[in-house]
Amino acid sequence: MAISSTDISNRIVEAVLAQKLAPGSRLGEQELALLFDCSRTIVREALTRLAARGIVTVSARRGWYLIEPSQDEAREAFEARRVIETGLIRQSAGGVRKEALKRLKLHLQQEKAALRQDDIGKRSYLLGDFHVCLADCLGNSLLADTLRDYTARTTLIAMRYQSTHDAEQSCEDHVRIVEALERGAIAEAEALMAEHIGTVQAALSVSTAPDPLARLREALAPVRAAGANPDTTSAQLLRTAPPKAAARKRSAAGSPDSSDDSSTYLGKLL
Repeated sequence: MAISSTDISNRIVEAVLAQKLAPGSRLGEQELALLFDCSRTIVREALTRLAARGIVTVSARRGWYLIEPSQDEAREAFEARRVIETGLIRQSAGGVRKEALKRLKLHLQQEKAALRQDDIGKRSYLLGDFHVCLADCLGNSLLADTLRDYTARTTLIAMRYQSTHDAEQSCEDHVRIVEALERGAIAEAEALMAEHIGTVQAALSVSTAPDPLARLREALAPVRAAGANPDTTSAQLLRTAPPKAAARKRSAAGSPDSSDDSSTYLGKLL
């Protein structure tokens, strides 16, 4: 059966939720077409949909990239999630169906299993997908789709701003929310959800702009052999100037812009 643009967009969102694709990752049309064995037209349709959903952005010269949310966009995304998710719980005052509770408990079991196995990708996906599952169990599939997109955005935000939030704490928060729903304590469940989202947001390091070269700088730091002369490695120290300052220096020196780096290989990520 031929793959559809919906299948491709879903796979990309799943990779984001599993933290396998970082903010700013390039999504090349040709690479994706080869991976999914389809035409670039289908890939372009999938990426266009993701752009409309606010998950990717496109540049006429450079191509398609996952978004890199600003601090204001991060704040707005968490505010939107807080309004949507607490509102969903508030509207469930009539009670949650037994089938829905059973499904939520199964999801919690999967979260705990992923934590025990230390499977970072699966753990991240399940912790984010809990909120989508909750919306679906509360009977609103439309908002479940909306939450999937917002959860993908906040996952990218957490990666961009190096969230320190503990995965085990997130799972415990989810358990407490489901327990409150099972008891019919809707106001308590609503308060727990608001607290949970606030805690995740508070764990973001948004006081300073993220360093786009942090991982590369760490990887390329010189390895000094025992007894080596410090002067022999001083020339290997990497630039620590802010990106804008570095760009100005390159411009002054007439160096070409290196912003069009080749994309990360996607085969292992999707």
